[in-house]
This record gives sequence, structure tokens and C-alpha cells, in this order.
Amino acid sequence: MRRTVHTDDAPAAVGAYSQATTTEDLVFTAGQIALTPDGELRADASVADQTEQALSNLRAVLEEAGSSLDDVLKVTVYLADIEDFDETNAAYGTFFERDPPARSAVGVDALPKGAAVATT
Repeated sequence: MRRTVHTDDAPAAVGAYSQATTTEDLVFTAGQIALTPDGELRADASVADQTEQALSNLRAVLEEAGSSLDDVLKVTVYLADIEDFDETNAAYGTFFERDPPARSAVGVDALPKGAAVATT
């Protein structure tokens, strides 16, 4: 059975989507950017800080779904500037220190609300 996930510990969806949907065994999360749970964009924050905020949001959504970062199989990281890869990678590594999931990092032309990084 499909269930929609919502937590106040992550920013509300800014469009026609849910923070996550889940079935008995899987959780599919929406992309997360550096929005605080109250919806404030941390646009002036460093790329590392934006990465940390996006992953903190992802963690909150997963926990609300009854999961955790330890259960993640794959992460996709979108970078508005691929030159920010090293800074993003360093911050990302603090969230997945042991047995990290598979990951793709992709440079994109732009991200919602002018964010520097997004994760799914």
C-alpha cells in the first residue's frame, strides 16, 4: 500500500509533490535543497553548508517514513556548478561515513530557487 510522508522537520513541498512516498519496503524521496524546515533558503551559505542542509532534510524525511540514511541504496547529487564537487563530497562524506550508498553526481544548468546543490 502506498503512503505519503510528511514531516515538519523538513521543508514542505514547494509544488505538486510529496516529501516522500513509501510502500511496505521502499521509500522514494523528493529532491531536497538547502531550505530550512520553515522554508527559508540558505542561498548565502557555502556549498558545504547547503549540502549539509539538504542531507539533513533528507534524513528527516526518511526518519518520518520509518527509515534512515543507513538504509539508503542510492543518492543522486545535483550541482549547479560541477566545480563544487570536492566541497560537496567532503560534506556528503560526513553523513555516510561507513558503507556509503551508491551515488551519482551531476552538473546541471540550474536548481530550484537558485540552490547550489540538491539531493535525492
